[in-house]
Amino acid sequence: MENGTYFYFMLFENLGSIKYAFFTLGFIFYCAVIYFNVIIILAIFLEKTLHQPMYILISCLSINSVYGTAGFFPRLLTDLLYDTHRISYEACLIQSFVIYSYASFELTILMLMAFDRFVAISKPLHYNNIITTRLLTFLIVIAWLYPITFVGIGGLFTARLKICGNKLLRVYCHNYEIVKLSCVNDTVNNNIYGLIVMITTIFIPLSFIIYTYVRIIIICQRSTREFRSKAYQTCIPHIVILLNFSVALFCELTLSRFVNGELPIALNVVISLEFIVVPPIVNPIVYGLNFPDIRKKIRHLIKASK
Repeated sequence: MENGTYFYFMLFENLGSIKYAFFTLGFIFYCAVIYFNVIIILAIFLEKTLHQPMYILISCLSINSVYGTAGFFPRLLTDLLYDTHRISYEACLIQSFVIYSYASFELTILMLMAFDRFVAISKPLHYNNIITTRLLTFLIVIAWLYPITFVGIGGLFTARLKICGNKLLRVYCHNYEIVKLSCVNDTVNNNIYGLIVMITTIFIPLSFIIYTYVRIIIICQRSTREFRSKAYQTCIPHIVILLNFSVALFCELTLSRFVNGELPIALNVVISLEFIVVPPIVNPIVYGLNFPDIRKKIRHLIKASK
């Protein structure tokens, strides 16, 4: 595709006055996402007692939520507020990269959380010797570079295609939808690499997470009731977050690959937005409510701000 070409978000057409109601709701929701996640980040950053692997990984989730929603909400609000719903080719690729790298980051961070809990529960006496600051830093860097590499290469594959169409039936730039607008009938290489990206950034981390929590459950069943209670207390919030994100991501993958165009437009939009809208608001609420140390620091920050 040549520079200067634009895509058009067709779902914003003919919304009428209701678009202002959607804009207001979207703006309030985006502000809530930023507020709750920044509170979590500040609470963990400012409180030295929270400078532990589990809490640092929680702050990484919040940073990722801010990153992912920044790639979606500002553009969405702009399209709702103005009558022009076009986006340049370059900006569309960037938005697609941000949104899908966000989704991949979420799973790799959740994978590190599962590994952290597994070590803490299976080898509690050696935990500090295994999960060192150096190892944690290395794992977090890999957790960010791993998705960037695979998602970025996928974006380069898409950038090489010659695009003939310009109408996107989405409210954000979706790599698979861009590929379908290609002038080239044979997009097998893009589809194969798309499957490779799904396997490496979604199914492999998800399989590791499931395996890890199954091992944790087996260990807990062989332990005392008190040990089991403490283990479940720290693991359940992670499992809730994992289930929430996995269901949302599964709906998006199913919608884009298999049932796209077969559902009503409104339901199509809701399902496609779930993985980018629901986790960023649910994550900080779950962690803020379930971890007393974080909850205590959040209360202190709110009182200080008043």
